[in-house]
Amino acid sequence: MALLAAVGFSWPVYSQERIYRCGNEYTNDAVVAKSRSCKLVEGGNVTVVQGTSPQAASQRPNTSASPGTARIAPRTSTPEQRSRDSDARQILEAELRKAEERLAQAHSAYANGQPEKEGIESRNHQRYLDRVAELKAAVGRAETDVSGLKRELARLGGVPSAGSSAQAPGEAAAK
Repeated sequence: MALLAAVGFSWPVYSQERIYRCGNEYTNDAVVAKSRSCKLVEGGNVTVVQGTSPQAASQRPNTSASPGTARIAPRTSTPEQRSRDSDARQILEAELRKAEERLAQAHSAYANGQPEKEGIESRNHQRYLDRVAELKAAVGRAETDVSGLKRELARLGGVPSAGSSAQAPGEAAAK
């Protein structure tokens, strides 16, 4: 019985063959390993799981007319969908107005890189420079928000309001 237990516990040690690493590949064939100058892997068992072949992914049937339309769900023209699109457009327009207001506030606070000094900033110039850098970053974020919302509205087919008081991102740098 003790002999059977000893053989049972030592079996995993003998079941592992010598494994060789050849770059990113592993093999247990000594002839191949020798011909490719592979190194013996030591210090534990190696488990290699074969990945799926890339050809299996390309064998799926193509259900769309063009590759670009495969990712976009077909638009339905039901009244519910039109209502959702209208609601989304209204929300985006409201967000655009808020973003344009934030942009205008950021521009006025930044004052073309020369905002008024506040409190201790007259004695601590580095604090003033830090605040100017934060204001500049806030202007950049606000410009990005406005341009992103305009892109989303254009994607939905809505035209951004013509009475927009915000500047385009490139206009701020021109001044």
